[in-house]
Amino acid sequence: MSSTSALWLAVVALGLYHGLNPAMGWPLAVANGLAQKRDGAVFATLLPLGGGHLAAMSVALLPFAWLAGYVAWSRPIQLAAGGLVLLFGAYRLVRPRHPRALARIPPTQLAWWSFWMATAHGAGLMLLPFALGLCQPAAAGGGAAAHATVMGAMAASNVATALSVAAVHTAAMLLAGLSIAWAVYRYLGLKFLARTWLNLDAAWAASLVLAGAAGIVSAA
Repeated sequence: MSSTSALWLAVVALGLYHGLNPAMGWPLAVANGLAQKRDGAVFATLLPLGGGHLAAMSVALLPFAWLAGYVAWSRPIQLAAGGLVLLFGAYRLVRPRHPRALARIPPTQLAWWSFWMATAHGAGLMLLPFALGLCQPAAAGGGAAAHATVMGAMAASNVATALSVAAVHTAAMLLAGLSIAWAVYRYLGLKFLARTWLNLDAAWAASLVLAGAAGIVSAA
């Protein structure tokens, strides 16, 4: 398997992992189905949850991807991004509590809630090392004007790559999240949640630390 394929596989795997985490919203899909007593209500949460998550991923990835287009700074940017992800993961291990402000956002504002929940948990940051790994440096141009043109094109290409990473990741997140929401709503029932509630906070924080360390190692 090529390094590019491995990076895309990691993006998809992280999407599935985020989707299975209750903090990303699948219990709200179950609650919506139960409240309206119809199957379609579970999947009606797809656009708001997905839209909010996609926005959070894009906000985290785009600035780094654009800057990484300027090849002279790509390595320091990757090192800084890896360090940021690692430190945020360590912080989440020490202080795992959810921000209280998120509890004040009503479930009717699912897209807004999804955006802030993903941002507060560092979901976009977790993708940074893999997204930057997919942003390939361009060959240097032969002159100031040519060089500027190449750098501009590279920055635009990296932004497109970052958006693709965010979209693929969000699609995988929705697949996993809505699949488990449907299973709980249709077959497993609320007793399943009471018996087997998934608390992935510690695993999530440890994943951030590992992702940050991976980013530092790959850039070194």
